Amino acid sequence: MDSAQIVIFVFVTKVIDNMGKGTHFFGQPVYGQLIKCLNKDKIVEMSRNHGGERYIKSFDGWHHLLTMLYAVILRFDSLREIEASMLAEVRKLGHIGLKTIPRRSTLSDANARRSEKFFEDVYRDLYDANRETLSSDSRSNGTEEWIKRLRIIDSTTISLFSNLIFKGVGRHPKTGRKKGGIKVHTVISANENVPCDVRFTSAATNDSFMLAPSMYSNGEIVAMDRAYINYEKFEEMTERNVVYVTKLKKNLVYEVLEDCMDMDPSGRMRYREQVVVFRKGEIRHIARIVTYVDIKKGKQPRLIQLLTNDFDMPLEDIVLIYRRRWQIESLFKQIKQNFPLRYFYGESGNAIKIQIWVTLIANLLMTLLQQKLKRRWSFSGLATMVRIVLMYYINLDSFLEKPDEDMKRMLAEASESPPEDT
Repeated sequence: MDSAQIVIFVFVTKVIDNMGKGTHFFGQPVYGQLIKCLNKDKIVEMSRNHGGERYIKSFDGWHHLLTMLYAVILRFDSLREIEASMLAEVRKLGHIGLKTIPRRSTLSDANARRSEKFFEDVYRDLYDANRETLSSDSRSNGTEEWIKRLRIIDSTTISLFSNLIFKGVGRHPKTGRKKGGIKVHTVISANENVPCDVRFTSAATNDSFMLAPSMYSNGEIVAMDRAYINYEKFEEMTERNVVYVTKLKKNLVYEVLEDCMDMDPSGRMRYREQVVVFRKGEIRHIARIVTYVDIKKGKQPRLIQLLTNDFDMPLEDIVLIYRRRWQIESLFKQIKQNFPLRYFYGESGNAIKIQIWVTLIANLLMTLLQQKLKRRWSFSGLATMVRIVLMYYINLDSFLEKPDEDMKRMLAEASESPPEDT
């Protein structure tokens, strides 16, 4: 916890300790309010469908999910921290339906035994139930005509302690030892900003594994980086009327069919448009290359070349679509900065995947909370505040809408003259 978070923690703690029941008091801890959209019976049934309820006495799928969510939101690094914290909050956790506080061994065994597919089902069910809410926030999603059709695809690699579970790439620069890594392949809809599809592979797997043309519908647009270039798949996407926009690799061989340039009044190039054909074996793929000058403050201008199979969209839109790729990079950064993915609560592949799925569930719950609030919160600021007040009995919505009201009241009380001695 850095100095800024310590200041926030001290202030918020003082605010809550000093406010009366009439201010933000609520009969359920913040954690219970955060997970109220989760259906216990449905979740236990999902676990049962994956064989997770066999020979279980008390630590069922519901208890497992809530325990892992509690640990991920509070950014615990070990099973020991989880057990100690939950024992300290045992009365409050009972108010949200947690009747069993697991020992370290119980949680470790559950992470190894209960299928990660159960947690995947929970994430997908929560996502499907809230798609309309996620796509309705025009404040952050944008208003371009094509925004609802845009899918963004990329992957991020999470380093692991061992190369035995998931094969890594590269070696440690000092020791020369290989580290393991799990690659999280992700697709997001640009107007939702949370993963709509996730797949796991070892870090050594090529990104193009995730580019499956059959996954996309007629008229959709897919933005990706150049690691996904595959002529056969690009041609299939063209046949399916799926548009792709990616960055051109420097070493690609192609034949130029048409070439034109858009100049500004001073004679400098704005855009260059080329129609080209790529050949590989029996594959013949016709595409458009869009070249533009990328100008960033404090940096030298540079030429960027984009590749697309769309010949009708304005050049400006092609550039804007590719620039939208920042969304998925920002999402990866957001998840890694606000949730614990450096330390894992188990050493098996199943345990690692469970923790990633629970992290995605926590991210989705925070995103839904962020979009529901009228007050603008940064994701990291909201996650920090929720982490601080997670087990307080306050109305989360009213507190987050007007957190400064209590500060003003406390400052007003502090400015009053102390009573005279009698």
